[in-house]
Amino acid sequence: MKMSVIGVGYLGAVHAASMAKLGHDVVGIDIDADRVAALNEGRSPFFEPGFDELLSDGISSGTLRFTTDWADLTDCRVHFLALGTPQKPDSNSADLSYIQSALASLTGALAAAGASGGGEGSRPLIVGKSTVPVGTARKLRDQVADHADLMWNPEFLREGFAVQDTLTPDRLVYGVAADDETAPEVAILDEVYRAIIDTGVPRFVYGLETSELVKVSANAFLATKISFINAIAEVCEATGGDVTQVAEAIGADERIGSKFLRAGLGFGGGCLPKDIRAFMARAEELNVGEAVGFLREIDAINIRRRERVLNLARLELQGDLAGKRVTVLGAAFKPNSDDTRDSPALDVAHMLHREGAKVTVTDPQAIPNARRRFPELTYVENCEEAMIDAELVILGTEWARFRELSPTVTMRLVHPGASIIDARNVLDPAAWRAAGWVFHALGRMSPQHSFPVQQPSWMADGCRSQKKRVAQPVAARPATAHANVPQPTAAHASAGAAADTGTVTSVGAAAGA
Repeated sequence: MKMSVIGVGYLGAVHAASMAKLGHDVVGIDIDADRVAALNEGRSPFFEPGFDELLSDGISSGTLRFTTDWADLTDCRVHFLALGTPQKPDSNSADLSYIQSALASLTGALAAAGASGGGEGSRPLIVGKSTVPVGTARKLRDQVADHADLMWNPEFLREGFAVQDTLTPDRLVYGVAADDETAPEVAILDEVYRAIIDTGVPRFVYGLETSELVKVSANAFLATKISFINAIAEVCEATGGDVTQVAEAIGADERIGSKFLRAGLGFGGGCLPKDIRAFMARAEELNVGEAVGFLREIDAINIRRRERVLNLARLELQGDLAGKRVTVLGAAFKPNSDDTRDSPALDVAHMLHREGAKVTVTDPQAIPNARRRFPELTYVENCEEAMIDAELVILGTEWARFRELSPTVTMRLVHPGASIIDARNVLDPAAWRAAGWVFHALGRMSPQHSFPVQQPSWMADGCRSQKKRVAQPVAARPATAHANVPQPTAAHASAGAAADTGTVTSVGAAAGA
């Protein structure tokens, strides 16, 4: 089938190449002429395992090409929308301007050419893959009704596994206006995905609104699970517990499962942060904001993890970061990606720099993107070289290269008495301490940071009834400050307040970039 993919960023380029792999004739379009030229030459503008080979195969076989000319799309039967929906700079809402602009250009080209979907006498079909607020697809369907049909087919890609997730997905979700398996759009998309469907992959046909909610609900749930275990990590640090052991035990419960239960620096990237904020904003517009109000705390917990690492860095370096040499391992928001959008590791590096630390960042793939975001930082490609004479090392992105570092070898590179903060809980504490490192991992208090658990005063009177203890407001229970445990800073409080009030922080703005 001849088809187009509109927008050939990360999602669109992978989808276009994957559809060519399935045997379709694919043309991708983008307004970025340099990106289009690079893709036509078989050069990927981003790092994604397996994509370079997929792109090269499509170009060489003649089944995949890229253009900037909308007229090249008028004989396509299907048009996939793969455009970004970043967070607006002045609110939590999703910016739909890229989709609106693309649809105006597409329908204009279709009208000018009198297009009818490849000359078969049938209408072109627009298939949305972008993550959008619920209710968007039906409005867009009405807008294009004179020129094409429209359905929604949300993507569920994981960066680092995008090719695999496109060619061998765990499910396909269709959203159609009538919520009807017999809708003609269903048959067309079945033809597109025939090779995938024939392998037994589940396919769900729902209404437009339901398909939109499936995507945002999935992202909200994943974000909730990550922030939940990070909240437990905070409690573990206040009590001497070990969050990895808590996660191991609760993850053995099949109702919970172990995935996304690794406490650490939190989530980032171009999806989860902005998607949960857009979900909250849309819920407020629908007057059901209270239903997803818990997502504000999910967002706040996530931001708070970065401040926690900054506080630990202050503690390890005797409270003064000025002039201290710090190496941050990782710039991408996750391993196997060069995406630095809302990267927790890069955000921590920038916060350290603002406090006067001499920060060196290393990453196997993301240095070019990181340098564009924060040119004031020092970047070194070789991680061993980056660690030379460091007083503090922070593992911020769990690349295999960093997980496999030798604590003994690296101990010889750094400043005597250096510390390491494992902000992803992937290193062996015993091995690193045995090699001479001062080691700390989030949610697992190291010996030098441990403290005796004190009984709260509100529990002191054993004669009080259970009813009285439960009824006492949490705010009335005095918090015990421990001198050797970092306390929340003004910046920390500010970040939390911003999340609670819906104010866009610098981190939030970065997520929409």
